[in-house]
Amino acid sequence: QVQLVESGGGLVQAGGSLRLSCAASGRTISNYGMGWFRRAPGKEREFVSVISKSGFSTYYADSGKGRFTISRDNAKNTVYLQMNSLKPEDTAVYYCAATRRSFTATADDFDYWGQGTQVTVSS
Repeated sequence: QVQLVESGGGLVQAGGSLRLSCAASGRTISNYGMGWFRRAPGKEREFVSVISKSGFSTYYADSGKGRFTISRDNAKNTVYLQMNSLKPEDTAVYYCAATRRSFTATADDFDYWGQGTQVTVSS
C-alpha cells in the first residue's frame, strides 16, 4: 500500500504561483510513476501531469503546458507540481496518484490516490 498526502494548495490571485507537494509513505515511490489530476466544480476529473519512475520523462495536459512543472525527489519520497501563471480555470481539487505502470495519463491506470488539496485562483 502507498499512502499519499497532498499539501500546498490555497487561495491565490490570477497570475500567481503555487507549489503542490505529495508525500508518500508505505512504499518507496521510486517503483511508481506519479501523476497529478484535478477535479473542478461540476466537472469530470482530468489529467494534469505525469512523471516516470526515473523522473526522466514527463507529460502535461495542454492546459498546463508551459505553466506547470512536475518533479520528484525519490529520496524524500515526494512529488511536486509547480504551478505558475495560474488562471481562474485552474481552480480545482488537485489529486496526487501513483501507478505501477511507468508512464500513463489514464486515471484508471493509477493504483493509489491522495485525498486532494484545494486550489482556488481568484480573478
